[in-house]
Amino acid sequence: MNIKIENLTKRYDKQIAVDKISFEVKTGEILGFLGPNGAGKTTTMKMITNYISIGEGDIKIGDKSIRTEADILKKFIGYLPEHNPLYLDMPIIDYLQFCAKLQGLQSTEVEVRLREMIRVCGLNKEKHKKIGELSKGYRQRVGLAQAMIHDPEILILDEPTTGLDPNQIIEIRKLIREIGRTKTVILSTHILPEVEAICDRILIIKEGKIVADGTAETLRKQAQGQEILKVRIEDGKPQNIQFELEKLTSVASAKILDETENRFEIQSKNGESSKRPIFQMCLENQFVLTESVPFETKLEDIFRELTT
Repeated sequence: MNIKIENLTKRYDKQIAVDKISFEVKTGEILGFLGPNGAGKTTTMKMITNYISIGEGDIKIGDKSIRTEADILKKFIGYLPEHNPLYLDMPIIDYLQFCAKLQGLQSTEVEVRLREMIRVCGLNKEKHKKIGELSKGYRQRVGLAQAMIHDPEILILDEPTTGLDPNQIIEIRKLIREIGRTKTVILSTHILPEVEAICDRILIIKEGKIVADGTAETLRKQAQGQEILKVRIEDGKPQNIQFELEKLTSVASAKILDETENRFEIQSKNGESSKRPIFQMCLENQFVLTESVPFETKLEDIFRELTT
C-alpha cells in the first residue's frame, strides 16, 4: 500500500515539531528517514501509525485517510518504536501470541505466523525464555517479530538494529530488504551505512522540514557538483603532466598531490567530465594512466552539510 503525506504539521504549544512536510512512499520501496535528534522523524512516524494524532494536513494509506479511517488502517501497519516496549515477565511465545491476537489473527493463523516469526527473527534458541532474560539484541528481535506478526503491508521501523551485534545487523538488514520487495517500509536510523545498504530512497528532515529527498547517488551528485578525479599518471615529470592537464578545456584545475608517485587531483568544469580527455591526452603524450578514481561525497558529509 502506498503512503501519501500531505502538508503534515504537528505543534506542541509554540514549538513546531513537523512543519508542512509532503512526500510519498510506494509499495515495494524502502525509505530511509534521516535527521538529527529532535528533527521530527519519530513524531512523523508516530502520526503515520496513529500512535499520536495528526495536527494539520493529512496522511493517506492506499485511498483512505488516517483522519477518518484510522481504526481500519491500523491492521495494515506494523510498528517498531524507538524505545521497544515489551512485557519483560512474559515468555517470548506467550508475548507473540498475545500480539497476534491483539492484531485480530484467527487461532489457526497465530501458530503459523508465530513459527514464521521465530524463524525469520532468529529466536529459535531463545523462544522459551522470558523477555526479561534476553540480551538487548534479542529483545530487539522480539520487537521486530511483534511488528510483523500479522503480516502487515506497511512497516514503520524506528532504529530497528539498535543493540544488535554485527552478525545480527546483517541478518536483520537482509530480512528488511526481503520484506521491502512486497511491502512499504519506512526506516529511521542514525547508522548511515545501514541506509545505503537497505534503502531505495533517502529523505532527510531538519527542524521539521524536508531538506533532501532522493537516492544516495542522486544526493551525492547534488552535493558534489563538479566532477573530481584522483589520478596517477606515469612516465612523465609531474610539472609537465600538470601543464598538459591544465590545457584540457574540460579541466578547471589540476593539482599535484604526490610528486614521487605522480598523483593528481583534477576538478572538472561544471557539467563536464574529464575522463576521456585525460585518457586521450595520455595517449598523445605517451604518458601512462595507471589509476583514475572518481571522488565520492560520503553520505555522512551530505547529512552534516544539510543538518548543521
